[in-house]
Amino acid sequence: MTPDQITLVEDSFAKVVPIRDQAGALFYQTLFDSAPQVKPLFKGDIAEQGAKLLTMLGTVVNGLRDLDRILPVARQLAVDHVAYGVTAEHYEPVGAALIQTLETGLGDAFTPDVREAWIAAYATLSGVMIDAAYGEGTPS
Repeated sequence: MTPDQITLVEDSFAKVVPIRDQAGALFYQTLFDSAPQVKPLFKGDIAEQGAKLLTMLGTVVNGLRDLDRILPVARQLAVDHVAYGVTAEHYEPVGAALIQTLETGLGDAFTPDVREAWIAAYATLSGVMIDAAYGEGTPS
């Protein structure tokens, strides 16, 4: 990611924070609509899960300028999620749901440059997580 992309992600996430409850609900609705096969992986209160998601996103966004600080946590999170039944294939619909949620939540502020910055951030993070959980090149 470029420094400009990191700034775009940081600035756009700051606009999501005030609508975090709605963003969390929208994310899971979008994810479950597009990938219903993942819904059984989520036990418990989805509102609570949405709050955890936005907290984790905030941690990631705040750590983009120092990836060495957040990548070990991301790797461990990925390994932990294997026990819940998460597979490498689940990362694609999660990324798509994230982008759709941001587009809906940010409206006109979700410019093509902001979209590309978020895609780059998600690709970086998900690539590291998939490698940690399943080994490089492992399809599932």
